[in-house]
Amino acid sequence: MNSVAALLAWEGDAHLPQTLAGFRQCEAIRAHAAAMPSGIAATVPSDLTAINVSSLWSKQAILDCLQWLGKCGADHLLLLVGPGAPVLNPAGLRRMVTCLNDTDASIVYGDYYDIRLDGGAQLHRLIDYQPGSLRDSFNFGPLMLINGSFIDDVNRAIVETTPDIVYGGLYDLRLRLCERSPVVHLPEPLYCCAADIESGRNSSHFTYVDPRNRDYQQEMEAIATAHLRRIGAFIHAPGEAPLAEKGTFPVEASIIIPVKNRARTIGDAIRSALSQETTFRYNVIVVDNHSTDGTTETLSEIARGNARLIHCIPQRTDLLIGGCWNEAIYSDACGRYAVQLDSDDLYDGTDVLERIIAEFGKKPYALVIGSYTTVNFDCKPLAPGLVDHREWTGANGPNNAIRIAGLGAPRAYHVPTLRRFGFPNVSYGEDYAAVLRLCRSYPVGRIYDSLYRCRRWEDNSDSALAQETANSYDFYKDRLRTIELAARIRKDDCR
Repeated sequence: MNSVAALLAWEGDAHLPQTLAGFRQCEAIRAHAAAMPSGIAATVPSDLTAINVSSLWSKQAILDCLQWLGKCGADHLLLLVGPGAPVLNPAGLRRMVTCLNDTDASIVYGDYYDIRLDGGAQLHRLIDYQPGSLRDSFNFGPLMLINGSFIDDVNRAIVETTPDIVYGGLYDLRLRLCERSPVVHLPEPLYCCAADIESGRNSSHFTYVDPRNRDYQQEMEAIATAHLRRIGAFIHAPGEAPLAEKGTFPVEASIIIPVKNRARTIGDAIRSALSQETTFRYNVIVVDNHSTDGTTETLSEIARGNARLIHCIPQRTDLLIGGCWNEAIYSDACGRYAVQLDSDDLYDGTDVLERIIAEFGKKPYALVIGSYTTVNFDCKPLAPGLVDHREWTGANGPNNAIRIAGLGAPRAYHVPTLRRFGFPNVSYGEDYAAVLRLCRSYPVGRIYDSLYRCRRWEDNSDSALAQETANSYDFYKDRLRTIELAARIRKDDCR
């Protein structure tokens, strides 16, 4: 069996004895070390080498760790990145090394058991890595095995071409590895992990857009963009004109609201939509997906008093949110522009629709995206507050779009162009799919002050997700990115 050097990222020693005990059981582990950021006062066990770094996962930290690996003479690198403390066993390590040798993968990772406070074990499943899994938040679990045969080549590339990054060294290393050989996920439990209760690692849905993380995000964008250039998927600022309009539209704009069982919020959303003051005609198309909680009755009552509200109940019973959007945008009632309003949410004023449509008049955009403020059910501000996606630039926004989780709200579309593609019939990621496709070819307009109140409450579709559901959502968005990458690589102007 090949030899392995184990490297852990030092973030405290609460579970270190368990981790080291696991190392000692594995004869293949030739050496082990800890990358320790400066300023941490800790007593390091005598058999654990300390690699002192100025900043964990900076460029220099990665190079120092790879240098240590070279001195060890081990064949492969076992990287422990947390959170929590993985407790390895010989069989699990043997399985990872065998898989790595059989496939010549650049990285091998696998599922594991979380050890609960009561001592029980709960299986923690991960998802397969795809070409589109290039977000920096991809979850490999706390442990991954890196193929040592690629290290010298990657090390040279980092020395020669990676700028002096502070946060993204591990992200850069991972992307460079996956350029050289596939990443393999073993969908089986390989080790156990003692949870780190104090780490507070439950990432927020909005972490990536928190203004406090902007320096971090800009660095990650630069790393991802360099990766796209290397694989031939970088695109220049798109300049295609939106599709020509054929025929006439009943109104200039339609506010689109798909809804199912939102009796508590749909009335607020409709009143917000109907309160818009505009210099043009508009309507509100609500696609009521066979609600059973009183939503239908609320909509019928409001529609009786306002002809601008079009209450549509589709004949099909297999529609999800994307399918409901398609019902609206392909209907004869739809206007020249379709503007999003979720059934939980509200516009931030009565001039929102006017401002969005005015933005389309400044440049031939296929898509305009505004900014929103996160609020609770009672519309009181919640962190992070204003989400404006100022990381977007006309030059590189379409490239960064393939890395991040979303691009903002409200989203407004030029309907003739949108009808060329439509939405996938899903209830998560349908908007991301549409925006990814549009921004590949067409300019995107942005409005950076708040137009929208995004309510966060217990009935949100992305609230308190079960692990299985979160995995399916992440896998689907990665698949969208994989498809988009393939399309961009095929485009002549991507090469």
